[in-house]
Amino acid sequence: MPADETPRTPWILGVSGASGTPYAAAVLRALCAAGEAVDLVVSRAARLTILDETGHAFRDAHWREDLAAWLGAPLDDADLRYWPAGDLAAGPSSGSYRAKGMIVVPASTAACAGIALGLSKDLLQRAAEVNLKERRPVVIVPRETPVTRSHLLHLVELIDSGAVVLPASPGFYGSGANAQAQQLIDFVAGKVLDAAAVPHTLLTRWTGHLGHR
Repeated sequence: MPADETPRTPWILGVSGASGTPYAAAVLRALCAAGEAVDLVVSRAARLTILDETGHAFRDAHWREDLAAWLGAPLDDADLRYWPAGDLAAGPSSGSYRAKGMIVVPASTAACAGIALGLSKDLLQRAAEVNLKERRPVVIVPRETPVTRSHLLHLVELIDSGAVVLPASPGFYGSGANAQAQQLIDFVAGKVLDAAAVPHTLLTRWTGHLGHR
């Protein structure tokens, strides 16, 4: 690398098997729109959820074309790298790998537990653990309801480890009771980007005035 070249420092985006893959798609589109480099990790269970919720397959050997079909957008100019979830020797498995931090969206209860307990069952869990130990920003987006006591305890462990726990809980003040699904998805994605300090225009912000949107 030339001395004057800025090193690539991506956000690591982990997609687990919980329902809610549209949240992941919205976050990824927004990161790319903001000019951010992204390293993508899609768990094995997430492949099944993507197929079920979107009708699109996600294959290691064809990840870029499958991702473009899933997002419904071309990726020609996007700075993207994909790491298979089973590759525990991948770059993001090490603390010496440059990264801005990690976002796990959606985060299944199994992924939350694995990260909280340091199980490192796959690259998604390992990368999240690495970013926590390196004290980088980590945003975890659980999407499960109702929750058990053990779920809550794992979320507390994540918070105590330095993560931002950001449930997929959309607000209605920007779009009202007749909000379209994409508006609610974008609200959650916008809150995720806020937590990561990445600029975006995904949501209408509260101004303190009723009836003004």
